[in-house]
Amino acid sequence: MQQRHDNPVSAILTAIRENLGRGKDSQRIPGATPSDRLSGRTVMVTGSNSGLGKAVAVELASRGARVLMACRSGIPEAGHEVRARSGNPQVEMLQVDLSDLHSVHALCDTLRDRGERIDVLVSNAGVVPKEGRKSAQGYELMVAVNFLAGTVLLDRLLHDGVIPNDTWGGNGPAAGAPRSRVVFVSSEAHRTAPRLDIAGLSRFEPFGIKDSMRYYGRSKLCLCTYAVELSRRLTLPDGSVDVAVHHLCPGPVNSNMAREAPAWAKPLLKPIMGLAFNSPEVAAEPVTYLACARSIEGRTGTYLHMLKEKPCSELALEPAAGKAVWDAAVDMASVARPSA
Repeated sequence: MQQRHDNPVSAILTAIRENLGRGKDSQRIPGATPSDRLSGRTVMVTGSNSGLGKAVAVELASRGARVLMACRSGIPEAGHEVRARSGNPQVEMLQVDLSDLHSVHALCDTLRDRGERIDVLVSNAGVVPKEGRKSAQGYELMVAVNFLAGTVLLDRLLHDGVIPNDTWGGNGPAAGAPRSRVVFVSSEAHRTAPRLDIAGLSRFEPFGIKDSMRYYGRSKLCLCTYAVELSRRLTLPDGSVDVAVHHLCPGPVNSNMAREAPAWAKPLLKPIMGLAFNSPEVAAEPVTYLACARSIEGRTGTYLHMLKEKPCSELALEPAAGKAVWDAAVDMASVARPSA
């Protein structure tokens, strides 16, 4: 049965149903093991100043990673908390506003100029505004933050060789060495989106709260389609994986994603989310698995719903849709050029 995420109420009810059935699922994978360590590796997590992103940063730092927290706010307090909770001093915060592509390029310039090497990128940041808003470049905010900014970030990090790769960077690791990984945090809401109107992605149309989940689903279908296409393009001619690309829905998370709910709804949402939604720490489990589990080394294109592997929607898997979304992202990103 197709899950419903097309308005705030149905999305909450679906989330509760998903979570109540979570413990009964015999097909759940076990997740990362204690031996799945990241010592000596650098991880960057976007949107890691709170909620799921912060929990992921803590967990990966606890596994020995050097963690770069790319955030719009919470600097430096969130970094102090991640260091304290993980016991790992190798945590640094970097400022970025994903609603502004110039800010994304500035972050990429910094990483390139510092000679950084990122072994794992967790693209987590996302927004669900209660009404239509424009990004700095005039795009609908969820398309801009939940999808487009991530494509610009990946394009730069791969072409600059900050994420080691042979396809565009020409600096992939030696044969037999672990490959870099990219993990996109998406949502099952992508399944309720209709076939994408590619030309419409660049147009801004005002909407209210009753349509917010519909636009959210669209942004996540864009993201899933892009993730599948990126995994294709980062598979080498011999079939081996250049950079592994995975994506997931973490399930319902008790975080601040509902911060833009109407004032009347917040007193109702808080207890519901506290009782029926996963804590950020539990929701981080599938992210951690995709970021560091040795059992999936050499694989790419995995999609998880919580800790259950399954295909993403058929629309996201279509090669023609992948090329169309890729080309649209390139065209939309052209309004903000990187520095020389």
